[in-house]
Amino acid sequence: MTPDTEDAKLLGSIAAGDRRAFEALYRAYFPRLSRFVGRMARNATLIEEVVNDTMLVVWQKAASFDGSCKPSTWIFAIAYRKTLKGLKLSDEPVESDASLYEDEPAHQPEHVFSRQQLQQTVADALDALPPAQRAVMVLTYYHEMAYSEIAEIIECPLNTVKTRMFHARHRLKDLLWNERESSR
Repeated sequence: MTPDTEDAKLLGSIAAGDRRAFEALYRAYFPRLSRFVGRMARNATLIEEVVNDTMLVVWQKAASFDGSCKPSTWIFAIAYRKTLKGLKLSDEPVESDASLYEDEPAHQPEHVFSRQQLQQTVADALDALPPAQRAVMVLTYYHEMAYSEIAEIIECPLNTVKTRMFHARHRLKDLLWNERESSR
């Protein structure tokens, strides 16, 4: 059974009120959604709120999932809209904590500082992108989603996703180049 098939089955069970199915889906998606929202929002409180709000919508609206897209696309689309809404409503300063997103432990202490510095530089560059471009970058590189799936999630044409990626890459290149030059 593929992950998408399993997720679709879980959504069907959730629609029927199965709490265990919801718990399984929650456990499966919590880390992925946290990383996605975290890369967009950079605020621990907002991340938790958006992920929980997203999963509440999944619980309440599971019956409306019609299978016209992958379950992950449907869930990430909900998270994307909740994140944008949260960013608009949030008047707190954006914080960046690269340690929230570090997936593997440091095995070589001498490389910790340079790796953390690089992560912080990339995180700061991502933060400088407009939310729409940032979402395309995060979904592509951190969640390995295809442009067609991203287009469904953010509800825009495929060519718009490609254009946003083009501009985001150029902007990141410029930001990272400027950072490199200023640190010399």
